[in-house]
Formats: sequence, structure tokens, C-alpha cells
Amino acid sequence: MALLVLFAFVAGAGTALTPCVLPVLPALLAATGSGGRRRPIGVICGLVTTFTVAIVALASVIDGVGLPDETVRALAVVVLFVFGVSLLVPSVAARIEAPLTRLARFGPTDRGDGFWSGLLVGAGLGFVYAPCAGPILAAVVSVSATTGASGELVVVALGYAAGSALVLLLIAYGGRRLLDRLRAAGRGAAVQRTLGIVMVATAVAVATDLDVRFQTALANDFPDFLTNPTRALERSGAVEDRLAELRGRARFAESARGAERKAGLPVLGRAPDFTGNERWFNTPAGAPLHVRQLRGKVVLVDFWTYTCINCIRTLPYLRAWDARYGKRGLTIVGVHTPEFPFERDAHNVERAIGQNQLRYAVAQDNEYATWSAWGNQYWPAKYLIDSRGRVRYAHFGEGEYEKTESAIRALLAEAGASHLGETARARVETASPELATPETYLNYERAKNFDPPLRPGVGSYAGASDLAPVHFSLSGTWDISAESATAVRDARIDARVTARKVFLVLGTSDGRPRQVQVLLDGRPLPEDEAGEDVTGGRVTVRDQRLYRLVSLPKVEDRRLTLELPPGVSGYAFTFG
Repeated sequence: MALLVLFAFVAGAGTALTPCVLPVLPALLAATGSGGRRRPIGVICGLVTTFTVAIVALASVIDGVGLPDETVRALAVVVLFVFGVSLLVPSVAARIEAPLTRLARFGPTDRGDGFWSGLLVGAGLGFVYAPCAGPILAAVVSVSATTGASGELVVVALGYAAGSALVLLLIAYGGRRLLDRLRAAGRGAAVQRTLGIVMVATAVAVATDLDVRFQTALANDFPDFLTNPTRALERSGAVEDRLAELRGRARFAESARGAERKAGLPVLGRAPDFTGNERWFNTPAGAPLHVRQLRGKVVLVDFWTYTCINCIRTLPYLRAWDARYGKRGLTIVGVHTPEFPFERDAHNVERAIGQNQLRYAVAQDNEYATWSAWGNQYWPAKYLIDSRGRVRYAHFGEGEYEKTESAIRALLAEAGASHLGETARARVETASPELATPETYLNYERAKNFDPPLRPGVGSYAGASDLAPVHFSLSGTWDISAESATAVRDARIDARVTARKVFLVLGTSDGRPRQVQVLLDGRPLPEDEAGEDVTGGRVTVRDQRLYRLVSLPKVEDRRLTLELPPGVSGYAFTFG
């Protein structure tokens, strides 16, 4: 536990140095640059307090009283706007303080030490800063939202907040020293007006969600070491092990494995809620769903992501079950938890839902909050909740559709449904049993069987003239990140694969379509061996998604070559 608190402290300090803090920084400097000498301490204390409350308690409290998440942001907007106007118009500040003459020293002006007014402004900023939380805090949020706060959760959250507070306080005092010099030069009135304008502008940005869009753009377009310098720490095995203890990770997985030896469908545990989701699709007005409102129904929860070939292969059965049992008491909820940064884009997710003809509700779980609440570890993963809100069945990966459907029918019958009719039918694609080439990623963290190994940053690769079976190589100049490999110049991928089908997740850096040449054994890919996305031996890369490159009549050992123009990024190979 002590080690996790230390990790949280370091991660919190790192968060305060990331671009994610930029939407908060102007208001932070404005709030701490005015008022008394103790105001910066008050601002940071207020920010840390509400940040911690938002993380540990607010998710479950707001859920319990039925208030939307926007409520706390609305409060932050009001606080920031009022204090901004008070700095801009002294007469407004006087009117606000007039009824409270005994508390006048707590106001936003230079009277008193400014601690209490800083505390109030900092409280508003805390809600704006909360989205910057990383994986450690995401786990704390998900656990508190589903099981309630505990002493351990509070300590971890305080450790994270303390790390952020230390760095933000240093930034605040540095900014205040600069502003004091401007005041000493006779520019105090201009400084006061500027700070007021900054506070009001921040309130407007929060009210219009500009801060959220800015943070999303940073996460998508900037390297990991800038947007999250402590990512490696927060994703490390040591942290994951301790987070697993905190959230009871894989509890349903272990229970399901033990239950396989028992007859019937034993109770695996109380179903966690769907929590921390950015958007909902296919629900009335985009309203979120909650487990408690689905009582009386059988619920199938499907964790997926739209570039995962294993997930895509299961979708025909999900559509069939939705059509067959949707009017007989079954509700399907897809939880889209992204693997790659572009899968966080709501437009991409919405387009994938349409392309796959999914009519059931889908939650966008960008921060892994619902994933963590369920202790999930797999794509795809399916859980069945009975009509009383209890998890009764779990299955991970593809296959066993008959067994899953049998469980659906048993729980529907248990809930009182009758006349279920025949079982559903669906045509699904399956991986070949002779498949010998495993999935691999095109990044420096998770790439396997590359000769030579991939290195971070921009570099040249000579390729390999003689590839061993189930090996890959790059040639030309590439930019290798923790997520992908992007072609820079004369870029080529060679792969020795033993498979029937080859899939590759591809995208472009600017969204402009580009063509990738596909060769098999050194010759342009013939039409009768081409995947669905290949025409004339080329695949046109437009969207960031999974592309079907090769489709052979049987599993064969072949050499695949891809010639990529500059700006095309590869993410992961999968095979069938």
C-alpha cells in the first residue's frame, strides 16, 4: 500500500507538468496572482480538496442522488465567472461583500490574507483539473463508484493530489513573483483586469467544453512522453499488481473458471455499474445506462474495441441475439474500451457502430473506468447479468457461441420469459486451427519477432533479406512510438507469415487517403488472394481501422511485403 501511495505521489507530480494542465494553468495563475500573500496556498488547498473528493467520493454520491456529471462543472463555471467579474469590476466585488462585512477580508480583493477566497476559487479549479487523472486515479474512481470509498482509496487519492499540489504551488508562486514585479512597475490596474479576463475566459471555456476538447486533442496528437510522462510508471507491473488488489481485478474471470466445473449458472458476484464513460450511443438522447435501471432484464455486457479482429468476429452473434431475444427480456450493452489513441475519437466509434450495424447501446469507455470496475482483462469479453443484478456467466475471446446462448436462454427463462423459439443463427468468421503466426504490434513496447528490433524515435532500418518463419522486418526510415510505426521515407514491411488471412490496423497522420502496395512472395497480390480492402494489389488507407489484406484458400507459409508512403501508420498485425 505504501508503495502505491508513493507511485501515486510521483504520478500526481508528473500530471501537473503535462499539457493536460494547460486549460487550468491560466486560471490558476490568475487566482494566485491576486489577493493576499496566503492566497496561493488557499487556491492549491481548494483544488486538492475538490480534486480528491471528485475522485474518491463524488462519482458514487452524484450517482446516488441522480445528479448529472455536468453539475460539478456548472458549479466550477459559476465560481470562476463570479470571481473573474469581481476582479474586472471592483463595484461588483463591493456589492458581493457588502452583506458580509465581517467576512470582507475573505473576498477576492487584496484585503486580508486571501486564503479563504483562494480556497473557493481553487475548489472550482479542482473539478476542471480532475480529467487529467491517469490510470492510478482511474482505478480509484472506478472502485469508489461501484463499491464506495474506503480509507485505502482516500490515502491513494491524497498521495496523487499531494504530488500535484507540490508542483502547482511552485508554479503559482513563480507566477505571483512575476506579477508582483509588474505591479511594482505601476501596472497593477492592468494586471487586475487581465487576471479577471483570464478567469472569465476560463469559465467560458469550461462551460463550452473547450477544455475537454483541448485535452482530447493533446492525448490524440502529442507523444506519450509529453502528454503523460509517468505513463510507464502507471502502467508498470508493480503498479498494476497493487491496483489489482485495490479493485479486485479479474474476480469474475477467476470465479467463472472455477464455476465451469459446477452445474448450472452460479452467482459470480454483484454486477458493477457502467461508470466513467464519455459518451453513450444508441440510447435515448445519449443518456447513460445503469445496472440498477436494468433490473428485471437479462443483460449481456460485451467489452470490445473496433479494430480488434477477435471482437469483430463475434459481432454477428451479438446482432443475432439482439434480434432474437431483445423483445424477450435481453438487453445488450457494448462497452467500447480503446486500445489505440484513435479509438478514443467518438466519431470513429460512431462510424464503426454504424458499419457493424449495432443497434444496442454502446458506452465509450475511454479512461478504462468501466473496464477497471469489472476487473476485465480481455477483448472481447462477455458477461451475463441476471434479472436481479448478479453476474452469472463470463466468457473471454471468440467461440462457444452455443454455450453463451444457452446461458442467455436459461437466465431469460429464470426471469419468467417463455416461448423463446429456436436458437439464433449467425455466420461468423473463425481463425484457422493451423494458424501459426501470433498477433504482433508495430511499436517499440510490444513488437515481437522483428529483425532488427524496433527502436523509439526516427531511424533507418536495413531490413532482412532472409526472414525466419513468423518473423517481421522494417526497411527504410520510420518513426516508432509507443503506439505505432509511421512511414517516413522508402518505408517497407516484410513479414514471413503462416496464416490464411492477414489483417493490419492502419491509419494516416493527417486523414488524407494514401495507397499501400501489397506484395505476396515479391509479386503484386492477385485478386483471388486479396482481402476485402485490397483492389489491384493496393489498399487505400482512409480511416484509422483494421484492414483485411490477404485471404488465402488455406493456411500457407508466405512472404508478405507492404510498401507504405510517408504518413501512413501501422499499429497491429492479426491473423486468421
